[in-house]
Amino acid sequence: MVREYARSSRDGISAFFDRYADDVIALADAMVESLKAGGKIVFFGNGGSAADSQHLATEITGRYLKNRPALASVALTTDTSSLTASGNDFGFDQVFARQVEALVKKEDVVVGMSTSGNSPNVLLAFDAARRIGALTVGWTGKDGGRMPDHCDRVFIVPTPSTPIIQQVHMTMGHLICGMVEDGMFPNESGT
Repeated sequence: MVREYARSSRDGISAFFDRYADDVIALADAMVESLKAGGKIVFFGNGGSAADSQHLATEITGRYLKNRPALASVALTTDTSSLTASGNDFGFDQVFARQVEALVKKEDVVVGMSTSGNSPNVLLAFDAARRIGALTVGWTGKDGGRMPDHCDRVFIVPTPSTPIIQQVHMTMGHLICGMVEDGMFPNESGT
């Protein structure tokens, strides 16, 4: 079981980057451009993707591998008062869209994660961000679900395995954090 799972994980990561390597580089470049223009990187998702959103936002605001100035990033999954108030007053489908309407500007990059590609609250947040003019980027799995119709760029991990999808998302996220640091602070050394 252990070796089989490790092989599945390795094969999923390898297949994904064979398909999307250039797109991952382009996304990191877009994030650097956003940050240099005074924008921020916004992450959100449900469940494990909520935790991944918080993890990646922290890598950008705090540090990934380099001791450097903080960069602007936020996870929309952390404000429990906003989430519960919007959920109560407008329905759970609106919990991210309400925050997008309040916090996102056109210079931002908005990254939503949904392993199925069908989470209504993620899709509605993309719709809100597109109305603002922000770059919307979906990270999903399986067949992509409805996500490709709601965002500007989409990264699909073509497996039915939620754990493998989330592993690929985090691998991509870590790579992007490293590229963003290098793009923003090319003369800083890592630790």
